[in-house]
Amino acid sequence: MKLEIITPEASLFKGEANNVTLPGLDGVFQVLNNHAPIISSLKNGEVIFELSGDQAEAEMSSLLVQTGSKVSVSIKGGVAELNNNRLVILAE
Repeated sequence: MKLEIITPEASLFKGEANNVTLPGLDGVFQVLNNHAPIISSLKNGEVIFELSGDQAEAEMSSLLVQTGSKVSVSIKGGVAELNNNRLVILAE
């Protein structure tokens, strides 16, 4: 799926991900490729995602922590919208 993580200050990531784990208000949840459309509020926590394929074209911020194919970033809250295999996270 296409993933974009944006903050008021900068774009943190833009690229492909296999799955994304998000800190929802009602608990942590995960979205995979071809997930049904969803909009969710996010709370303080970690966004963790697995890179998909060749990420030579991915734009990554230095705020992201990468361990192998997994990448994580701490957020203070925000909103996530998934539609047509494109996940946009507006985070604080």
